[in-house]
Amino acid sequence: MKKIYILLLPFILLMASCGNDAKKNVDTLIADQNVKAMKEKREILKKEKTTLEEDIKKLSEAIEKINPTKKKTLVTVFTAKDTIFNHYLELQGNVDTKKNIVITPEMNGILQQVYVKEGQRVSQGQILAKVDDGGMSQQLSQLQIQADLAKTTYERQKRLWDQKIGSEIQFLQAKSAYEAQQKAVDQIKVQIGKTSIRAPFSGIIDDVITEQGSVVSAGMSPVIRIVNLNDMYIEAVIPEKYLTSVTKGKNVEVYFPILGETINAKIRQAADFIDPNNRTFKVEVAVPNKDGNIKPNLTAKLRINDYTNPKAFLIPQSIISENADGEQYVYVIDSSKEGIKRAKKAIISTGKTQGDYIEVIDGLNDGDQVIKAGARSVNDGQEVTVK
Repeated sequence: MKKIYILLLPFILLMASCGNDAKKNVDTLIADQNVKAMKEKREILKKEKTTLEEDIKKLSEAIEKINPTKKKTLVTVFTAKDTIFNHYLELQGNVDTKKNIVITPEMNGILQQVYVKEGQRVSQGQILAKVDDGGMSQQLSQLQIQADLAKTTYERQKRLWDQKIGSEIQFLQAKSAYEAQQKAVDQIKVQIGKTSIRAPFSGIIDDVITEQGSVVSAGMSPVIRIVNLNDMYIEAVIPEKYLTSVTKGKNVEVYFPILGETINAKIRQAADFIDPNNRTFKVEVAVPNKDGNIKPNLTAKLRINDYTNPKAFLIPQSIISENADGEQYVYVIDSSKEGIKRAKKAIISTGKTQGDYIEVIDGLNDGDQVIKAGARSVNDGQEVTVK
C-alpha cells in the first residue's frame, strides 16, 4: 500500500503544479482579452484532462488489483435458456347446462297427480304429473260415440254408392260428417294430452315445486325441475382483443375451487357476435362429468392457452429496471476482462407475462448469466462476486 502512495505522490504534486500554472495562464489570457489565445489554451487543457482521466483510471485499476480487501457486491445469477412458454388467459365462469329447466303445465286446472319424487331418474317422454282435464274425458266419450255412428253411416253409404244405389250427394254428406267428427275427436285428444306433464329429456328430478292438489296455470306455475348433468358447459366472456387467439378447439384448464379438482377441456363454441356494449364475445367450454360431481352454477376458474412461444427466455419481473428513456434492462455477468466478473447492462424487449415471470423477446442470448439477487444494487461495469 505504501508503494502505491509513493507512486502517486509525484503525480499529485505535478497535477497541483500544472493546475496552478494553468490557472495563472488562464487568468492572464482572460485579462489580455485575447480570444485566439484563449481558444488554443482551452484545447490544450481538454487534451490534458483526457490524459489525466486515463491515468487516474489506470491507477484506480491497479489499486483495486493490488488491494485484496476491497469488498465487492455479492450477487446470485441464473442461466438464460430458451424454453417453451405457454401463456394462459385466466377467467372465471359458472357451470351451466342446457338441460336444466322448470316444467310448467300446458293447461289450467288442479294438479291431480304427481308420479315422481325428487332424485328419481326419468326417461324422455315419461309422464311426471297430471292436471285435471275439467271433464274433457267425458266430452271425448260422447264425441267418440258420434264419430262411430258417423263412421258406420259413411261405410254403409259407401257400399250403396259402390253399387250405384243412392245419390252422390248423400255419399258425400256421410263422408264429410264422418271426417268432421273424427277431427273433433282428434282435437280433444290433443287437448287431453296436454293435461299430462311429460319429461322433455332424460334426467333427474331435482325438485317437485308444486304439491298435488294445487291449482296451476298454463305456462305460469312451476311444477317440477328436471336436470341432466351429462351435457355440462361453462360460458365465459372474452375481450375482443383475443378474438384470433381464443378459438374453437383451444385447450382449457378448468379448476373447481370447491371440489379442489382440475380437468382438461376444450372450447366447443366461440361466438361470432361481439357485444357492442362491452366489446366482448362468448365461448362455451364443454365439461365432462363422469362422476356427476359437477353441478350447475358451480364456480370455475379457466386458463385458456392463447399464446405459445417454443423458444422463449423467461425471467423474474422483479429484476427488471427502466431507464429515463423508458427502456427496460437487466444486468448480466461480463467476464471478458482478465476474468474479473462485472455487471453489464443489457437492454431488453419484453412480451407477455405469466405469474411472476415475463417473456424476453430480445436482448438476451442463450447461456447469459443474468443477475438475480442484487440486481437492483449494482451499476453498469461494477465488479461483483457471484455466490
